[in-house]
Amino acid sequence: QVQLVESGGGLVQAGDSLRLSCVASGRTFDRYAMAWFRQAPGKEREFVSAISWSGGTRDYADSVRGRFTISRDNAKNTVFLQMNSLKPRDTAAYYCAAELRGWGTTNPSSYDHWGQGTQVTVSS
Repeated sequence: QVQLVESGGGLVQAGDSLRLSCVASGRTFDRYAMAWFRQAPGKEREFVSAISWSGGTRDYADSVRGRFTISRDNAKNTVFLQMNSLKPRDTAAYYCAAELRGWGTTNPSSYDHWGQGTQVTVSS
């Protein structure tokens, strides 16, 4: 069983940066594609970014492409989301997800494990 713990959220102003981290338990981290999703109040959970098990394939939602960067460190069982030029519309709870032997799909139903989320609030 994989457990995911996110950190790094907070309250920032528009234009600021944040770096989210997600640490996974277990020894099989490199078998998982990892992703970040977010959910704002009253809205559905939406895909933000994903990375394959090796880090060789990355995908981004159009709304964050060019501002956010996903990366992973398999030696530390950690995936990161560097968020630059934050906007108020980025305000949401951000969730880390793991997809066993996947490539990082945009469909949340494909993910096997989820973290509890970390809140990001961007003020204007």
